[in-house]
Amino acid sequence: MKDTTVVVINAGTSETSSTAMLLSQIAKSVQGSEEHVTCTFINVRDVAQDAMTALVSVRDVAQDAMTALVSGHKSPALKEIEATLLDADALIVGTPVFKAGASAVFMAFFQALDNDLLIGTPVLLAGTAGSQRHALVVDDQIRGLFAYLRTYTTPTSVFAAPDDFNDPKLRTRCARAAGELLALVRADVRGGARNNTWDHYQHSYGSAGDTELSIDLDSDLMRLATGNGYSGQ
Repeated sequence: MKDTTVVVINAGTSETSSTAMLLSQIAKSVQGSEEHVTCTFINVRDVAQDAMTALVSVRDVAQDAMTALVSGHKSPALKEIEATLLDADALIVGTPVFKAGASAVFMAFFQALDNDLLIGTPVLLAGTAGSQRHALVVDDQIRGLFAYLRTYTTPTSVFAAPDDFNDPKLRTRCARAAGELLALVRADVRGGARNNTWDHYQHSYGSAGDTELSIDLDSDLMRLATGNGYSGQ
């Protein structure tokens, strides 16, 4: 059986943030822990036990993302992450809620990515906040972003406030969302979108469609334009 690569994208502000904790719990569901599989899904374990999960911390490339947004120049670190995402079978993405919205770091990261990078990719959405009053942020704000990126999001998203981490219902919801994600992977919706309908998408400049003229961002002119200095005399 082919290994399934699931990339977990964490926009939490620390290694021990509630967002990181929630994503870890979801990833365990995807990887097929006995408790989740037995209680919620019959076939999840058959696929998830072969899954490889990679963790991308948005916090580590926040400055790179902002630079890419204002200049169009992507750092080697950001390009490496794009290559990782391009090869991913599915994504699990999570953000804390700040001031009734997804974190600026989370939004900047995805806005800096190639528009065509995630076409057809299955995505599980997750969010955390200090109160249940922000529970709709994931579906109201984040789901629209991934619709624009032309991904397949799972019907079930996962939100957690502090009190939820002690609630067994959160574990059940994580398992349900994980099962939906793996069902999309098994159905190969990503392959179908990329192999059968790729030419029907409108590809933007610099996209994975590779249909536009390229610009040498390392030229003196472009370095001057992006604020990276002029190397000439």
